[in-house]
Amino acid sequence: MTGETVECFNCGRANPSWAQVCRSCGVPLVAGAAAPEPSGLFPTDRRSLISMGAAVGTIVAAVILGLILSSLNPTDPTVGVAGSPTPHASIVVQPSASTPAVTTPTPTPTAQPTPALPGKLVLGTGRNRQTCEITGKTDTFGPGSVFAHSISLDEPFGVNALGEEIARVADGKEKVVQSRQAGQNAAPSRAKIVCYAVGTDNLIKAWGVGSYVIRIFRGDEEIAEATFSLTK
Repeated sequence: MTGETVECFNCGRANPSWAQVCRSCGVPLVAGAAAPEPSGLFPTDRRSLISMGAAVGTIVAAVILGLILSSLNPTDPTVGVAGSPTPHASIVVQPSASTPAVTTPTPTPTAQPTPALPGKLVLGTGRNRQTCEITGKTDTFGPGSVFAHSISLDEPFGVNALGEEIARVADGKEKVVQSRQAGQNAAPSRAKIVCYAVGTDNLIKAWGVGSYVIRIFRGDEEIAEATFSLTK
């Protein structure tokens, strides 16, 4: 190293003769001269250090700017944005063509039992006038016989007459042959049993042979019922 100096043409400062750039302003001292090779791992000349500092500063500035922009414009904004409903897959079961349709049977209405009547009606071919006990009990009556019947209740009749309605039954249908008004029979109001008798010849002549139903009424209340047949 010599004591010679080189004056910078830009700032006028004196620099060693071996300096490539001005130590004051950094302007190259020898135009077109190649920069000396660094003697260590890191360059020591001013120009290289300035370049490295500028590069590092640029990188740091870019990183800081990126962080600022990412905080101002998040990747997944959620404020003020209505969320789209998440579609859910629905499973639709289609009936197989080979699967027979299941038919629910319609329940058959259960027939309600007919309420029991309060009175008892007994038929036969004879009667005891004192006790009204029926003899020869039957429900079939032919010519030359007697049609006898008794009606009894667990309580007094409470009326002075009972109505008898008789209907002929054919093909599931009924035809009244004697109305209850026409068939009024005396009945002591305090009695619990009464009995009556009539010849079957008169009945067969008036109504003919066939199946019949006899109903006993106390006023408008039916209290007893029975079926019988008239034959030749």
